[in-house]
Amino acid sequence: MVVDGFSARYGDLLFGSYDCVDRIVLNAYHTLCYQPGGFRTWWRRLHGDDELLDNAHLMRMAGRFARRVRASAAAHGIPVIDCKRGERKHQIAEDYLATHDVDRGVFLILVARAIAPVWEVTRTATGKIANLAKKRAFVNHYSFHILDPEWGHLTIKMSGHPPFGAQVILNGHEYVAAAARATGIGFAKDANCFTRIADPAALAQVADTLSQPATIGRLTQVCDRWIYTACLCFGLDLAEQQRSGFRYGYSV
Repeated sequence: MVVDGFSARYGDLLFGSYDCVDRIVLNAYHTLCYQPGGFRTWWRRLHGDDELLDNAHLMRMAGRFARRVRASAAAHGIPVIDCKRGERKHQIAEDYLATHDVDRGVFLILVARAIAPVWEVTRTATGKIANLAKKRAFVNHYSFHILDPEWGHLTIKMSGHPPFGAQVILNGHEYVAAAARATGIGFAKDANCFTRIADPAALAQVADTLSQPATIGRLTQVCDRWIYTACLCFGLDLAEQQRSGFRYGYSV
């Protein structure tokens, strides 16, 4: 392991060290929906045919996503904040966590515009689909800030337009803290910095688990635990997800 300059200079003051990833960003996508033929196939599974596949109905799906998010958040007392360009969204969530008691699940939803792939439908004068083109456009994205028992604070950022592409953002230090807490290792932590550790060697062993192949399975589990029931459900309810075969794949 290469020791950085800061650690080398203050080495005499350190009681231990551990090695883990900082931010983990996974792309989430339903592969079938990113090609014209695949998208039409998925649409037919969802609606039975592609008679309703037009720009108006695609926009209605995005509108339904937005209305459902805000209605559900209001019913469960979850703040929804519309963010301006340049705002540090993760800091907004950290400040909220510092001043509110959160147990588990979605605790905050931030809305901001970002580029995402969307579909544009062109029909002939007789109503037949002449072209189905994928383009990139600025659309609303919904950042669901979630407290998970194994991974701590994580974020799922999802486009409100089909095909509902998403990113899952996790923090390795949050995972280490949650695992240490579960195994009874005492510590104090400020943001990503462990300021006090009762057993540095045990904490290092916990951190090492992130480098094991089994981490792939743990990442899949935490994504699946939240992305369908806490995020995608606003665009496609569980019955629609099952009927259309909508399942996310993940990549780094």
